[in-house]
Amino acid sequence: MSHYQQGYTCRCCGNYHNELPMSYGRPVPDYCYEIPLEEQEERIEMNEDLCIIDEEYFFVRGCIEIPVVDGEGPFIWDVWVSLSENNFHQTIDYWETEGREQKLEPMFGWLSTALPCYPETINLKTRVHTRPVGFSPSIELEPTEHLLAVEQREGIMVERIKQMAEELCMAE
Repeated sequence: MSHYQQGYTCRCCGNYHNELPMSYGRPVPDYCYEIPLEEQEERIEMNEDLCIIDEEYFFVRGCIEIPVVDGEGPFIWDVWVSLSENNFHQTIDYWETEGREQKLEPMFGWLSTALPCYPETINLKTRVHTRPVGFSPSIELEPTEHLLAVEQREGIMVERIKQMAEELCMAE
């Protein structure tokens, strides 16, 4: 999690926080939570960047970057996106290849992370842009009127990031 050096007093917990969190994420695609705990080891194969469920559903972890209009940025949502089996295997084939970002075209994907602070985000249409080795893919949302897509296009204010931090504090 990255931080912005501007502190704030949280209206949720009442505490002063020295730094404003500038990224949030989920450790697994939301679909993993639907699998009973006793079945997860058998049905889910994953590492911190890639996930396969039931040898049928394929996910890659990436970043939705949102420009910060009145401060340092970007603000980042660390998310999971589903890919077709073919695109997933192509991603794996180039995973450690230098210059992979030049070799792989953007891929269609479905957002597979429910993000707090937004209307429903599961199954928003995305484009997955491969970046150099060592960097998570960049996730570009379809340019709709969904609040997350609007913020990715137009940016957000630091005050909105503070509101999200407070809302996420309440959820803990």
